[in-house]
Amino acid sequence: MPLDVSHLPPALHPYLWGGTAAMVAEASTFPIDTAKTRLQLQGSKGDSRFTRTKYSGFVSCLRRVAGEEGASQLYRGLPPALLRQAVYGSIKYGLYYTSKDWLQACLSLPEESTLLRLLCGVLAGSVSSAIACPTDVMKIRMQARTTDDKTLKVGLGIYRKEGIRGLWRGVGPTSQRSGLLAGVQLPAYDIAKEKIKSLGLDEGPGLHLIASLIAGLAAALASNPVDVVRTRMMVQRRLQGGEEGVRLYKSTIHCAYHTVQGEGPAALYKGFLLSFARMGPWNVIFFLVYERLKLWNFGGSS
Repeated sequence: MPLDVSHLPPALHPYLWGGTAAMVAEASTFPIDTAKTRLQLQGSKGDSRFTRTKYSGFVSCLRRVAGEEGASQLYRGLPPALLRQAVYGSIKYGLYYTSKDWLQACLSLPEESTLLRLLCGVLAGSVSSAIACPTDVMKIRMQARTTDDKTLKVGLGIYRKEGIRGLWRGVGPTSQRSGLLAGVQLPAYDIAKEKIKSLGLDEGPGLHLIASLIAGLAAALASNPVDVVRTRMMVQRRLQGGEEGVRLYKSTIHCAYHTVQGEGPAALYKGFLLSFARMGPWNVIFFLVYERLKLWNFGGSS
């Protein structure tokens, strides 16, 4: 049955649909994200927790995690990931569509330009990821098995040991990655839809499937280097009260330089196939769900 949200202002619809679709897509593809995180961390020079190469690839990682730690560990970190999408997904997609419509009206533009879409995508991705950063930190630390606590205890533990700044560890690369991701993903989807429709394919699941795969590939290519840096910065710890932590990187640039110097430029594309293997299905699920939700009650308007 369609959800009855007719009492909500139309401006809130993209936020609701975006958050709901993002949570569905996140839950559906989460084991791939866990494998990607593990693969991005292994081989990190100077951090004894990850210097040993345990996994030879995607299948190897999934098998070893499930076999040695239990299949449930493939979903470790899912609660904060869903919480993140409830915040990040809602704001990201809602802000993109509402800011795009608002700017187009304010500037009296006859049609949406690529530049307008790019700017709105970068804005939406950066702002939403900065707000949701604590949930991302908790998710990554749970996936990396640097803690065995539950979601709430992980957050409280980070706050007690590292302070409020610990919850926003890696917010710089997180915002940069999400700005790149949204700045490429959302315009790519919109443009791909327009181009494919001009070739004669009508609006529908087939169109949404092709456009979402194109958007996923473009986003994976643009965001993977920043994603590697973000993951490594979020895992490192700087503790308070004289406790010893693991802190290798002083900044985003230092982390990228350290990674390239120690492991070569290809290290910035560690986990790329997994990134796309997840981002492709993630985009397909998200946009199919999002487009379906748009049709409920609203006749296809966003």
